[in-house]
Amino acid sequence: MKYLLFSLCILLGFQSIAQDEPFLSDMGIIPAPVSVKRAKGEFKLTPETFILSDATTERGVKFFMEFLTKAGYGHRLTDIHNIDKSPASLKNSITLSINYKEEGKPDGYEILITEDRVILNGKGAGLFYGVQTLMQLLKPGKPGFATLPCGTIKDYPRFGYRGMHLDVSRHFFDVAFIKKYIDVLAAYKLNYFHWHLTDDQGWRIEIKKYPNLTAVGSKRAQTKVGRMDGKDADLYDNTPYGGFYTQEEVKDIVAYAQDRYVNIIPEIEMPGHCLAALAAYPDLGCEPDKGYKVGEGWGVSTDVYCPTDHTFEVLQDILREVVDLFPCKYVHIGGDECPKDAWKKSQFCQNLIREQRMRDENELQSYFIARIEKYLNLHNRVIIGWDEILEGGVAPNATIMSWRGEAGGVAAAQLNHDVIMTPGEFGLYFDHAQSKSQQEPLNIGGYAPTAKTYNCDPIPSKLSSEQAKHVIGVQANLWTEYIATPEKAEYMLLPRMLALAEVAWSPTAAKNYRDFSENRLPHNLHLLEQKGYNFRVPEPIGMDDSMKRGGNFRIELKTPVEGARIHYTIDGYTPSENDLYYKDALRIRIPEDKAIDFQTITITPGGKRSVVKHEILDNSGK
Repeated sequence: MKYLLFSLCILLGFQSIAQDEPFLSDMGIIPAPVSVKRAKGEFKLTPETFILSDATTERGVKFFMEFLTKAGYGHRLTDIHNIDKSPASLKNSITLSINYKEEGKPDGYEILITEDRVILNGKGAGLFYGVQTLMQLLKPGKPGFATLPCGTIKDYPRFGYRGMHLDVSRHFFDVAFIKKYIDVLAAYKLNYFHWHLTDDQGWRIEIKKYPNLTAVGSKRAQTKVGRMDGKDADLYDNTPYGGFYTQEEVKDIVAYAQDRYVNIIPEIEMPGHCLAALAAYPDLGCEPDKGYKVGEGWGVSTDVYCPTDHTFEVLQDILREVVDLFPCKYVHIGGDECPKDAWKKSQFCQNLIREQRMRDENELQSYFIARIEKYLNLHNRVIIGWDEILEGGVAPNATIMSWRGEAGGVAAAQLNHDVIMTPGEFGLYFDHAQSKSQQEPLNIGGYAPTAKTYNCDPIPSKLSSEQAKHVIGVQANLWTEYIATPEKAEYMLLPRMLALAEVAWSPTAAKNYRDFSENRLPHNLHLLEQKGYNFRVPEPIGMDDSMKRGGNFRIELKTPVEGARIHYTIDGYTPSENDLYYKDALRIRIPEDKAIDFQTITITPGGKRSVVKHEILDNSGK
């Protein structure tokens, strides 16, 4: 019988599959604070608890009160100036105060939690981020009751720019999802949302002066199915696709983000990635009679804007409306992947190169970017461009977003330009696969597990300390060629975005991947599930897809999501909720000349599943 092939025994001398060590878990907080001192005891939130503030109109205060109301606590806010401030009167209270003294720590906050009271000090964004930390720490009890662990927290961010990107051109996401996306950024202290609004496959923002940009440019006749090459190279769905945001919707989203201290950076791509705009207004291209149409597949189009005075007039009109909609100081103008084929064939472009005494088409691109930058600077905006805008000479005041490795960021910082690091090789492209399992959904390729994202350092070692000051932050990107639904977008975003948050916020001394993944991430994934987010469920902690040799094994596993169950099989079949679930350490004895395929799966309380993990326990001697 099969069960005679192994025995689950309590014996000494078994080979251990996983170890467990205690960690200082930063009270469960992501991103890890600068300083945490845990104390004994807990503060009890009850219906009698007072919520006090010396700045009742602060966004962070309003946000906390809305959170308490939605969570069913029903507390009222009291202005602390209107009450007796004796110790007895302040007992059993939570105070949200702008009395923050660390002026050199922008966006910082401090929290003191005792058994008697909670005090949060912070100003502006710092107060808001302190509230986010309180919300993570709050442990609900019976209705109307909760607890907070006692301790002291002092915190401020490592980088001023902490960004997350979303491409809505390849696939469109509605207003409700954009707000949900902003919510999770704010919850983990990210403060820039890079909104990729235009590309070859769709123009997604209403421009009133040029209605064809959305009437024509927001719609494509069909969409590529499967990968760009191989057996699916010529497969399309034959289904019209479209969508765009009205200016009223944009204003609503911008206001929503501002309430959460998230700055929205609009991206209007140029001079390449503009096929949707050319389909709407062919006279902006070098071949207006060509018959441009909105892109239906992926990859890079050779059709680009022609740098005529007319083109610049139209782009300036567009940017004027964009600037009016977005108060953020940055406007992203793309500048990446701009083939020069059309410019090489264009007599106008070749004449312009000679007239302006340029050496080649790379300098023509630099001329294009510099002209756009001059216009935006006049409107008190700073341009951000992908690192290709370094080619041919960088625009004078541009900020560089380095995506093709760190070389572009190094070059820009050495030229005293501000830099945002976002290289795919750092695990910052969230359209890449999260594991090497064949069970991962279709993706663009590449390999970016959460550990790779977590372990990246945005400061290149080649930079001097002075040059390193130009690295103002870090960002991850979510391109959506292969992401058509909100659920898949969240799956690709989480939990990697939490790793990004710790890279962007926490000092390197506070980082510890094992503590992050084993002690703090499980709780935060539980919180995200409760809030209705989808995410990739990590594999059981302790499984590593390898072969272990020997006859006796002690298997110790930990659940990667609080409240989840680990189910396992040893009979070669895929585990499910119908199979045995892991409770305590397993001791498995493998008969001589035999091997067992030990398979596990994590299933969360909400029914989300990890990929199936295998470990071959081999006593065959081969």
